[in-house]
Amino acid sequence: MEKVKSSPYALFFKRLIDIVTSLFVIILFCWLYGIIAILVRVKLGSPVLFKQDRPGKIDPKTGKEKIFRLYKFRTMTDARDENGELLPDSERLTPFGAWLRRTSMDEIPELFNILKGDMSLIGPRPLLVRYLERYSEEQHHRHDVRPGLTGYAQAHGRNGVSWEDKFAMDVWYTKNVTFVNDVKIILDTIRTVVRHEGISSGTSATMEEFMGTPKGIVAQWRAPK
Repeated sequence: MEKVKSSPYALFFKRLIDIVTSLFVIILFCWLYGIIAILVRVKLGSPVLFKQDRPGKIDPKTGKEKIFRLYKFRTMTDARDENGELLPDSERLTPFGAWLRRTSMDEIPELFNILKGDMSLIGPRPLLVRYLERYSEEQHHRHDVRPGLTGYAQAHGRNGVSWEDKFAMDVWYTKNVTFVNDVKIILDTIRTVVRHEGISSGTSATMEEFMGTPKGIVAQWRAPK
């Protein structure tokens, strides 16, 4: 496994851009946060924010992923069946919630995570903590950098590609952290969001749970030349 690219951009300027950009957007669009928060409260209920622990960048001192609290606008109701169990995601996802996901508006509270240093504008998406024990040694390297608001996999397939391909893209990115690549990912992400590509996996409202990569299964994705 190659080491993470240690260019001046990756070591210093990337974090500086994260701080300046996230702070600027939060201040400029504070009115938008307020409007969405009100709509979420009226249409989906309380709490307005969805909060969940996610794994972040690997701490070089412990060799383990730092766990942080992720913030998003909620997109689903708390509808339950007669036994008190939550209904499937597809039944709790309202048209308004689907719109938030389609436009990625549910993700904008993560700018506070970026400002805090938990995340970056660009990087592998932060997934569930329980997935950590299911990763292969290679897949664990997706945590060699801070997780991102968007990333290479989100700009090139989103939820429409397999877990194996998605992780292969993530690991490729950790070895190719450059300003040029980050700009390309931002532009490709905008295109993906505008075209509403890869919102679901085809069999799920979002993406099926990652259960681990079965033996013999390899990524079909190939790194760009």
